[in-house]
Amino acid sequence: MNSMFTKIARIVLGLLLLIFGANKFLHFIPMDAPTGSAGEFMNSLGATGYIFPVVGILEVMIGAMLLLKKWVAFALILLAPISINILLFHMFLDIPGISIALLIVIINSILIYKHWQQYKPLFY
Repeated sequence: MNSMFTKIARIVLGLLLLIFGANKFLHFIPMDAPTGSAGEFMNSLGATGYIFPVVGILEVMIGAMLLLKKWVAFALILLAPISINILLFHMFLDIPGISIALLIVIINSILIYKHWQQYKPLFY
């Protein structure tokens, strides 16, 4: 569980989440507004006033937990539904942005597999 690969994967995932989560508040990465169905969907979510701040806070918290190596198994399970939704959004509404979404899902899946011993009690 403490291999160099796992450590690098955890750090990369933590940095991605920290950067993209903080960007939801600070807007330091210029992003083009999505068009078509993706734009309508994002505008609807933004109109609620709470979805993006909540997701941003969760991404920053999960990224920090991964980088600080605190409650890693818990952080990975918290991230699972977020990463799946990111992937599904890009699969169905915004194909050009799917590379980062795939990277997040793949790294999250690998790390969950590497920490599987900690999840076993949930299934007995």
